Order: sequence, then structure tokens, then C-alpha cells
Amino acid sequence: MPVYRSALLRFADDGRALYDEDGLLAIGPDAQGRQRVLAAGAWQALSHQYAHEPVTHLPGRILAPGFVDMHIHFPQTDVIGSPADGLLPWLENYTFPHESRFVASDYSAQVAEFFVAELLRHGVTTALAFATSHPASVDALFTEGQRQHMRLITGKVLQDRHSPDGVRDDTEQSLIDTEALIQRWHGVDRLGYVITPRFAPTSTHEQLRGAGELAARYPDVWIQSHVAENRDEIRWARELFPAARSYLGVYDDFGLMRERAVYAHCIHFDDDDRALMRDTGAVAAVSPTSNLFLGSGFFDYASADRVGFGYGLASDVGGGTSFSPFHTMLAAYYVGREGQTKQGLSLSPQQLWWQHTAGAAKALGLAGVVGNLQPGCEADFVVLNPRATPLLERKTCQARSLDELLFALIVLGDDRVVEQTVISQAKYGPSA
Repeated sequence: MPVYRSALLRFADDGRALYDEDGLLAIGPDAQGRQRVLAAGAWQALSHQYAHEPVTHLPGRILAPGFVDMHIHFPQTDVIGSPADGLLPWLENYTFPHESRFVASDYSAQVAEFFVAELLRHGVTTALAFATSHPASVDALFTEGQRQHMRLITGKVLQDRHSPDGVRDDTEQSLIDTEALIQRWHGVDRLGYVITPRFAPTSTHEQLRGAGELAARYPDVWIQSHVAENRDEIRWARELFPAARSYLGVYDDFGLMRERAVYAHCIHFDDDDRALMRDTGAVAAVSPTSNLFLGSGFFDYASADRVGFGYGLASDVGGGTSFSPFHTMLAAYYVGREGQTKQGLSLSPQQLWWQHTAGAAKALGLAGVVGNLQPGCEADFVVLNPRATPLLERKTCQARSLDELLFALIVLGDDRVVEQTVISQAKYGPSA
């Protein structure tokens, strides 16, 4: 039974951070052999229960939940950092040409290996990811996720119109392939399937209708797409679906709004859209580095909280500019400060961290499963070094509170802070 002694970060159900400077984390198998948290808390209070167990002591380190990325594009790993005038030119000039390469199984497998390794290197232990329109890309990513014991949710992109040769799929075959992939992969080990229309303008009514029928037939799979990211995209969607109340309403009209439905961006909403998210149980994947990079706009945190729908953080690589959760949390802080009305919103370090761990897990319907280190959670965690760089060490040594410590990590941290990533006792990192 692995027992760790270190500083320990976890979260209460209401999002408050719980922190023990001298903490204990005990891990053990459940009835299915999956490693879970058995105990987490203060060393002084719990250590007597594990007096005969070997202890891994990690002084000067912090054990924290593995990060949860709610929206990322596996085939855009090599598109990151490509210049563009905005979303639609970026898709046309970079994304679609690159994604056409994923028809090849060997190429898909090579990128999948790098992609999963990069997630783990940055401390991301759960991801909801887009593949491409090619089934080979889905098989490759699931295969690599399973090999690394990762909790991974992905699916074949549906796009049967307004897409170039090489990524455009056939309406009927796309739905047949989707159902076959659901039956092959969903619920295998730690894998889950997500029905994935790219976004409404690149799917016909027939394809969206078929996606909604699949969602009704398989209620425990996820749904993901994009919505209200860019004003040009919104105008396009309204032209293509004039009967819909709004861009978001298109998805509702086709049965694609429910719990486990995740919509990336959700920037240009009105209160009716926000109420639809709340009432259906759909959630937003907030993608701040992507929105800043492409000039799309700012997610309205204050209105989301006022109306009351769920959300969590996402890197959105390759529109997003980094795999790093620290960079994503810092960008979310900028969005809160700059993108809200009047005097701005100052998101606290605890709120930001929650949005990328337990809060994101809750939004995905995985509360109590991942994103936290409370008893019963799957044992995915990171070992953080708050002295990973000279400037970070200088700053964290002066921290007078948990908020100051977490904020220093958010502002100054990057992949060097993540010393190890631990998934089901598989360790990744230079000291593994």
C-alpha cells in the first residue's frame, strides 16, 4: 500500500482548497484492482493507521490532483503556434490540411504517442479530446491512452459539408463508424467515447440528426462540439440554420443538449443560451489561451455564475497556445480581469485551480472519480516542485498564505514544476 508524506492539496465539494503542509496520502486497490485514494489529510491525524506501511517522503513537494483538460485537439499538436487572422482562416490554412494526414494509421499512432506523453509531462491525467474525421485517428488515440492507463475521452469528428477533401466525411458512413467506435471503445478500462460534430456549420441537418439519435441510444457517452466562439462563425451558423433560436439552439434542436454535453468556448451568449445550458445540464469548456490567441472574445464568468451553468478549463491546443495547465489558469485570470463588465472579476487562485481539477471533473460528470484526492477518487496525482526555478523558489518561499502559494505557481509555473505524474501507480517524470 503506497503511503506518501508531503504537502497535500485537494478540494472540498464546494470548491474550497484543503491544504496540509504536512500531509498523508494513502493509495490502495479497489475490488477491480484500480488504485484509489484510501486516506488523505494531516500526517499527525492519520499516520498511526499506517505505522507498518513503507512511506515515500517528499519534503518540499506538493501532492495535488492531476489536471483535467476539458477540450483539446489531438491532431492539432503540430498546428500549435501557427499564425492566422482569426478562427476561420486558421482552420482553412492550417488545421484542415494537417488533419487530412490522420487517415494513415501509422501517422496517427506516432502523433498519439507524442500527444499523450505531452499531456502527462504537463500533469494532465484526464482529457476530453477531439480526434479527426478518420476512424484511424480514434483507434490510435484510444490505443495509446489505454497503454498509458489514462482516463481519456475522445471520438471521431463529424463533418460532412463545408470541409475540404481529406477531412470531409460521408453522412451515412460517419454515423456507422461512430456507432462502431462506441461499441469498440466506450467503457473499456478508463476510456470513454464522445459524439463529436466539429461545429454546426460543418454538419448537415442529416448528420446532426443522426448524432442526436446516437446520443439518445447511448446516454452514457459524452457529446462535444464548439459554439459561439467567433462572431463570423455565429453569422454563418445563423445563415445555415435560420429556424434555430440561436447558434446554441441548433444543437438543442437536434437532441445534443444534455448532461455530459460539453461545448467549447460559449463566449457570445445571451441569457436564454445560458439558461438552456443550465436547464439541460450541458457545460462549457473555457479555453482562454485559444480565445486570446484567435481574438475570439472573453468567456463571461460573472453571467455564467449568475445564471448557473457548469464550466471548467481547457487548453484547446492547437488554437490554444500551451499544454500547460499553469498557462491556461493564468490566461483565465486575464480573461476574468479584462473580459468582464465594469471593474472586472478577480478569480481567486483556488477558483482557478478548481476549474482545472475537481471543477472540471464535476462538469464532465466525473466528480469523485478524478480531479481530486479525496478518499474514493482514482489515484491520479502530480508531484509539484514549488522551487523548480530560481524565481519561483524566491517567490514561493515568501508566500504567507495558500492563495499566495497557488498564485505564484499559476503565474510563474510551467512544465518544470511537474516533477512526476502518477496514474494508477505508473509514474512519469525525470525522477520516476
